[in-house]
Amino acid sequence: MITMARISQYLQTMSLVNSVAVVGLSFLFLLIFLKRIVLSGRKMGSTSLPTVPEVPGLPIIGNLLQLKEKKPHKTFTKWAEIYGPVYSIRTGASTVIVINSPETAKEAMVTRFSSISTRKLSNALKILTFDKCMVATSDYNEFHKMAKRYLLTNTLGSNAQRRHRNHRETMIENTTSQLHALVKEDPLRPINFRKIFESELFGLAMKQALGKNVQSIYVEELGTTLSRKEIHKVLVIDMMEGAIDVDWRDFFPYLKWIPNKSFEMSIQQKHFRRMALMNALIKEQMKRIDSGEEVNCYLDYLLSEAKTLTKEQIAMLLWETIIETADTTLVTTEWAMYQLAKDSTRQDRLYHEMEKVCGFNKVKEENFSQIRYLDAVFHETLRKHSPAPLVPLRYVHEDTQIGGYYIPAGSEIALNIYGCNMDKNHWENPEEWNPERFLDEKYDPLDLHKTMAFGAGKRACAGSLQAMLLACAAIGRLVQEFEWRLKDGEEEKVDTVGLTSQKLHPLFVILKPRN
Repeated sequence: MITMARISQYLQTMSLVNSVAVVGLSFLFLLIFLKRIVLSGRKMGSTSLPTVPEVPGLPIIGNLLQLKEKKPHKTFTKWAEIYGPVYSIRTGASTVIVINSPETAKEAMVTRFSSISTRKLSNALKILTFDKCMVATSDYNEFHKMAKRYLLTNTLGSNAQRRHRNHRETMIENTTSQLHALVKEDPLRPINFRKIFESELFGLAMKQALGKNVQSIYVEELGTTLSRKEIHKVLVIDMMEGAIDVDWRDFFPYLKWIPNKSFEMSIQQKHFRRMALMNALIKEQMKRIDSGEEVNCYLDYLLSEAKTLTKEQIAMLLWETIIETADTTLVTTEWAMYQLAKDSTRQDRLYHEMEKVCGFNKVKEENFSQIRYLDAVFHETLRKHSPAPLVPLRYVHEDTQIGGYYIPAGSEIALNIYGCNMDKNHWENPEEWNPERFLDEKYDPLDLHKTMAFGAGKRACAGSLQAMLLACAAIGRLVQEFEWRLKDGEEEKVDTVGLTSQKLHPLFVILKPRN
């Protein structure tokens, strides 16, 4: 028999966590119920447009379990074949409208931009972007327009790219020289292409941002001297890992008051180390500036022009140029060389087209417009291996419509770039890597937006020109100077890191110098 004393004893021994969870879930049920009533009434009373098809899910958690494989862009693309290019899913307490076709994505990015110009960031990204203090993740406001103007003027615009050309050419020369040295040492030994190219890209990024390819630095706040490898880890690798880290409270914002200590400590530690290192790098370059030495780099420009920015904002804008230069171009170039090494026929075609245009001379940036196949290889790699399969969520702050569907305020928009570039209604045999598709006359060789990889409209990628110049220069010179062949077993290594497009395994190749 259960007595009142036993009941009292049981209640006293219940864990606080379970009590909080019960109250929280009850509250969540109520809020979701009320939210659905409000949204339903809004739909019925304000428009005759059809509602977006919904992917069936479970109560409360919605479709979260169906996304557990951590490659949501691929799951979204499969669902598009069933539910159409526009559909909705539920991720806990949020309704997300997923867009999977180029036409609809362009409508969202351009025509309906004013209704969805606000970013919706995960808890990790809120910390790592210093509350949207980056061009790529900020809301479309005065700060965004100002910061993007600075970035284009000094670093990424066409005039800026001409000024930085010597850095790019040095990077390519360093890369090919190291490859030649390794081949001479042992012609049959597989070479880790990523190890070399990643290091050279990072050096270029540091020169453009800070004016110097820093080899080591003492960080007072950390009490230690960091090597170049450690600098790269703190500024790039740790940040990429942190950006895809998942906090379950992202899906249940009504329970954000419940602590998630391990997640919070991990992200805050990454953020602290990154900012401590950036402050040390800036402080070192300030000594150079104070001595009267001027360098064409982003730091010098911001210090002279951006008088209203705080030191934290300057550090974040500098870091943004480093991570974006060091990461996205690596992804594209590594996949392009993988595909060419796997396909000797297409590799030879590219080589012979460059030979016709350049003869015995090294391919230069002014040759790119004449080598259609090089442009085709670049854009086909962007299409199949887009560096950003999903862009950060956008928040719908007013009722709108996309793809002929009613989109209520309060929804979130997920633009599935991978899905757009793999849309079977837009691309023939999208699973195939086929550069020839971009030789069609309908594609303008000068158009950098042949795919959705760089986005569209006012939020189009500011670094598209630099990405093209870097990747095409690297691909062209690497094929000009070497015959590429995959290491045995390399062809099957096509898995990617989490929800990114970066190869899970570095590319290992066997090279043979031409001529």
